[in-house]
Amino acid sequence: MNTGRTVFSQIMDFLPLPEFRKCVKRYRGNYKVQKFSCMDQFLCMAFAQLTYRESLRDVEACLRAMQSKLYHMGIRGGISKSTLADANEDRDWRIYGDFAQVLIHIARGLYIEEEFGVELDQTVYALDSTTIDLCLSLFPWAKFRKHKAGVKLHTLLDLRGSIPTFIRITEALVHDVNILDDIIPEAGAFYIMDRGYLDFGRLYIFHQCLAFFVTRAKGNFQFRRLYSYPIDKSTGLRCDQTIVLTGFYPSKDYPEKLRRIHYVDKETGQNLVFLTNCFTLPAITIAQLYKCRWQVELFFKWIKQHLRIKAFFGTSENAVKTQIWIAISVYVLVAIIKKELNLDLNLYTILQILSVTLFEKVSILQVLMEAGYKTDSSDSYNQLMLFKL
Repeated sequence: MNTGRTVFSQIMDFLPLPEFRKCVKRYRGNYKVQKFSCMDQFLCMAFAQLTYRESLRDVEACLRAMQSKLYHMGIRGGISKSTLADANEDRDWRIYGDFAQVLIHIARGLYIEEEFGVELDQTVYALDSTTIDLCLSLFPWAKFRKHKAGVKLHTLLDLRGSIPTFIRITEALVHDVNILDDIIPEAGAFYIMDRGYLDFGRLYIFHQCLAFFVTRAKGNFQFRRLYSYPIDKSTGLRCDQTIVLTGFYPSKDYPEKLRRIHYVDKETGQNLVFLTNCFTLPAITIAQLYKCRWQVELFFKWIKQHLRIKAFFGTSENAVKTQIWIAISVYVLVAIIKKELNLDLNLYTILQILSVTLFEKVSILQVLMEAGYKTDSSDSYNQLMLFKL
């Protein structure tokens, strides 16, 4: 790395700029734009994410204080609050959504051999959503309840590297199960989801596409046992059964056999009943796979704590989606940097170090390798809550 360049510009070297230009051209993002391009907008918003800026005025003040370095950071247009606000309002958010998908494709290639807690060759996805609360008077287009607004972030997370592969931003009123219609099942892959996604008609489509699913059963679902397999109760298993659905509509929606696994969490004593169309893996492996679904909860917690997706710089739908997609791009970019530089630091530590060194003219590798910080492997989330929801 050239030590005569700022850390920020070295970070942006990891961006595939030709692909970004294709995204801009696809939606005519720079049409009739003379001074403040889509790249300028992306860089300013990425700077806001990396340095935890509170508002557009905050972004403007910080960047103007470093006016002499902006050109070398790649920012060619003049910085002003109104210009950035207009860009977020008018530039199509799909530019940044498509570009985030390009970064996701790169990151997945880097993390393809990453372990995630279960020894399995197939790809494993965790599907879930999180709601971002908004003020109804400022965001009337996102009405959620009588006195509340919100948007919902539906995410399909590749557990190898915790990389989001599918993201859909909707109004908070949209039910989780509807997102199954937008997902194209990948043959041979596992999809782990909670019982909010239990719709036998939609799950049967996954089965027909030769994809596997693992979900939880609701307490009132009707079935008939065909066969019971031997189990080791010392592992927490209580039963491993082949069943068929007997309810009128469920049996029509899913006419094939299902596997029902009853498991008791040793630590909490919670009874869990899993449904899956996979008959080849051991029952305890199915339970472990569902436990790994917690990674998507940690992903939501991480981006809400360390990125700007709870306080927004604009009030329009386009501005909100633009900010969220650029935040996702920054998350994936940090993951790419971690892998490309072979860093033994977690994403939070990398982000913290970068946030205070963006204007330094020193090698990014030196900044991250000589930080003298050792990753604390004792960062423990409440494991007792793993099977709740």
